[in-house]
Amino acid sequence: MVATSLKQPGDVFASPPDLIPSPVTFRAYADSVLNSSGVLRGLLNSTIVGIATTALTLALSLPAAYGLARFRLRFVNTFLLLFLVVQMIPAINLALPMFVIFSRLDMVNSYTGLVLANCSLAVPLAVTVLRPYFLTVPGEVVEAATVDGCNQWSAFLRIALPVSVPGIVTVAVVSFLGAWGEFVFALALTTKEEMQPVSVVLAGLTNAFGTRWNDVMAVSAVVALPIFLAFLFLQRFVVGGLTAGASKS
Repeated sequence: MVATSLKQPGDVFASPPDLIPSPVTFRAYADSVLNSSGVLRGLLNSTIVGIATTALTLALSLPAAYGLARFRLRFVNTFLLLFLVVQMIPAINLALPMFVIFSRLDMVNSYTGLVLANCSLAVPLAVTVLRPYFLTVPGEVVEAATVDGCNQWSAFLRIALPVSVPGIVTVAVVSFLGAWGEFVFALALTTKEEMQPVSVVLAGLTNAFGTRWNDVMAVSAVVALPIFLAFLFLQRFVVGGLTAGASKS
């Protein structure tokens, strides 16, 4: 992908192909990214949707996972099974019903609609990952905190959250990257170009007149950069969070 983005258009179809481009040119990045208002707007839309999805997912899943872990509630297993079932539903099966509902609520072509659609899949996964972390918090410590003057909310903030940092980082990264690269909801819920995330803009580079492979690969490299950086610097949290959550459950 990176090699093709650095080639001249005539060198893309060279036979045999060159793994190392010669000469190297950054024209595709200048033309398709820096000088493309559509791609820049798509990157901005994806960033806004990704950050908002991550924030809302954490705001909903952290208290929910803590409640399912610490309080004696009926039907806990039923809730967890429901969260697992939701994750198995393909996004394409949810896109059309969401479009009908959001059309009536005037949330098509809006950040709110995209964020809520992404959270419909991100929140169940987040609760499933976070609940095992909260189960490891000793109940005696929480009770001691309440004796010292903390209520349930302050005990949750001061005791449970610091212990669950690896799980929180895992959920944040997975939620952001899921929203960053989401295509089905973005395509179904955005009919105006100014609201389309970069995943839809990238698909638009392929049309009936052919595919501009240099441009496609340049935009793809830019889209993949946050994913690469996230796992480069946070992989120990992500891998440790997922494996620890699985073993603790």
